[in-house]
Amino acid sequence: MRIFPAVDILGGRCVQLIQGKRESATEFGDPLVCAMRWLDQGADALHVVNLDGAFGNCSKNARLIKDLVKKTGVEIELGGGIRSVEDASHWLNTGVSRIIMSTLATKEPECIRIIADEFGKERVMAGVDAKGSQVAVRGWQELAGDYLDWARRFEDLGAGSLLYTNVDVEGLQQGIRLEPVKRLIDSVQVPVVVAGGVSSKPDVAALRDAGAFGAVLGSSLYSGKITLKDALEECQ
Repeated sequence: MRIFPAVDILGGRCVQLIQGKRESATEFGDPLVCAMRWLDQGADALHVVNLDGAFGNCSKNARLIKDLVKKTGVEIELGGGIRSVEDASHWLNTGVSRIIMSTLATKEPECIRIIADEFGKERVMAGVDAKGSQVAVRGWQELAGDYLDWARRFEDLGAGSLLYTNVDVEGLQQGIRLEPVKRLIDSVQVPVVVAGGVSSKPDVAALRDAGAFGAVLGSSLYSGKITLKDALEECQ
């Protein structure tokens, strides 16, 4: 299993949110400095989110993210504010390893097929952000149907991987909820990366044993509740 340290960007700064709420942001400084910190500690990939894009300002942080992609030179999955095929194509052409399509994937599912056909399945990750058993979209404010039904549809359309985020525990640093993760992994054939609540070595071990392809570490990593070293060791 792989570990993806999160570099979430809001207003040009690296932040962590609780439950996706903008007003809960805790700032951790320059995104590139944060990224290099995790790479220096052994990470070989990053999970980058343009939070300004997710909140409606798609062009915000664009130059900063391009700079981060160029200077780190590692595998990067990018989400936040990807609202069209053009947005997705733009980021993939800048060197991002894969883009995460969430609200767009539910609003215009055929976009997945279009991007996968042009760039390859491995560069398309569909976001399955779930509250309970329902996919949450538009800043996690609206529910759009059963998360397993959507996951299987995304796979059929050509998504090469899925990002499952449990919105109910995201940012709380209180542990994962494993059962919905297991149900999802058992329902699809593509790799599943899990975000939300990953806060301890037992959480990482449980995801590894469940067959998750990867785990995103955010708030718990920045707060020091779990170290990158411990998480990487638990993946073996």
